[in-house]
Amino acid sequence: MNHLALIAKTQSLIAAGDIVGAESALVELADAEGDGALLVVLEQLPPKDILAVMREYDDSKESVINLLVTPAQFARAVVIEKQYKDLSRTHLRGMVNSVIFRADGDPVAFLTAIGDLEGGSEALADYFAERWSRVEAFARTGHFDTVEDDGEMVSEADLYANAYAKARLDEDEVADQDWMQMAFTLRYQLPDLFIEMLLVLRAKARAHDLGLGEDDELEDDGKVETGDTDRGKATPAAREGLDADEESAI
Repeated sequence: MNHLALIAKTQSLIAAGDIVGAESALVELADAEGDGALLVVLEQLPPKDILAVMREYDDSKESVINLLVTPAQFARAVVIEKQYKDLSRTHLRGMVNSVIFRADGDPVAFLTAIGDLEGGSEALADYFAERWSRVEAFARTGHFDTVEDDGEMVSEADLYANAYAKARLDEDEVADQDWMQMAFTLRYQLPDLFIEMLLVLRAKARAHDLGLGEDDELEDDGKVETGDTDRGKATPAAREGLDADEESAI
């Protein structure tokens, strides 16, 4: 199969809103020529098109795209997911869980790739948005039960001072392949990224309490701007890829 022709066909289907058809075309390539051929095509597809397919993840069936996407490809897609303005974050969580916790995957590699990109900490904060109080409790007590927490937020200085504290839970207790396992992995294997994500999450929660929209920035009068807590700086290649995708297929 002509790969350039397949790429053009896939992009046309996505632009037309036929995500199922686009995924089917990619699956047919993998079935006919093997996973290696699909990887070649994925390398040439813009992040917005990979995202369009992956975010429609259906947990009733395996997606060959989600099984093969690389950490770098996945990270570039995740950081632009907010363009869909899905306030429920349902698609983001389903997509992230399906890739981060795939059978042969390395969660740390994928999370590191996300954290290394500008917007990565914000994307992870969006993932945890509906679990903010329990993530805060976890940061303070090492447990997810808010009953044990007095509601006082740990200061940024204390977060960094306790970044390498011993886990109070066994990983098996939180192996839900969902947000608890994600938070556990971040805190105990990527503590700096966990803290950065939590600071962004706090800023988002504060903005929500003030009635500000997703795109509003908080001023410096004691408030926090989410961009100030997001460390990620894209590499030139990654930055070029993101700039090319400002006009999404949404």
